[in-house]
Amino acid sequence: MDTSQQLGDFLSSRRARLQPQDVGLPYYGTRRRVPGLRREELAQLAGVSADYYARLEQGRLDNVSFTVLDAVATALRLSDDERGYLYQLAHPPAPGEEPTAPALRPALHALLAALEQVPAYIVGHHTNILGWNHAATVLFGIDFATLPGPQRNWAHLVLLDPRLRTLLAGEQSVIARQITHDLRMRLAHRPGDSELRDLVDRMRSSSAQFDELWSSHDVVGVAHGVYHFRHPEVGPISLDYEFLPLTADPGVRALITYTIAPGEAGQRALRELITRSLRFGDTV
Repeated sequence: MDTSQQLGDFLSSRRARLQPQDVGLPYYGTRRRVPGLRREELAQLAGVSADYYARLEQGRLDNVSFTVLDAVATALRLSDDERGYLYQLAHPPAPGEEPTAPALRPALHALLAALEQVPAYIVGHHTNILGWNHAATVLFGIDFATLPGPQRNWAHLVLLDPRLRTLLAGEQSVIARQITHDLRMRLAHRPGDSELRDLVDRMRSSSAQFDELWSSHDVVGVAHGVYHFRHPEVGPISLDYEFLPLTADPGVRALITYTIAPGEAGQRALRELITRSLRFGDTV
């Protein structure tokens, strides 16, 4: 799917979720042929001609101004993440060179090792897991080193690996939604990334859950939050996650860490489990 089609599909999906009464337009209760606002209604709200907006939604406009995009975003009541996504689709960056197998610098491996009691891993732009520490293998119950390359991938693990689906329990649907929305934003940032497109195609064909989420055209960035896991040895635990961007190295995207506040349920049990595993050199 090219960027112009993504732009059209996104605008159409955002328009479909609004009703005339939501935006102060008269509604007469008559049967409407399309869900949500009509194109001409959206154009009226954005202050552009119906023909101009139709061409924008069809991907037939080049170099559309940010003033127009901002007016359309406001009319559609887009969130900050959605607004940024719209700008990326309308003005895609030029394709850049991307290493096919990004490697971590020794300093990043040292950083992971220094986080001895903090489960952590580093991902690339394709949610591929590039590095991890021992605490992460203990938390997730997976020896990442033994996974084939395509499966050493956060999207694959969350949506297709039964071990992780069990650990995540009720959070699986939340994290799957975050991954899918974030990958959609990644694709707008990196329109020439064939590996990223291949990943999306592979996930859509392998996971009905991913395909349904992808078809929603929703976009939400990932920054921080709380996940509630059900660990087979520790029991229910709540972990604060931080998504920390790493921008210095091509192909490397972010460090993700998981922490439990002192005194929280499961904090001591997880710490003891990690410490025991380190002491005896256990493998998952």
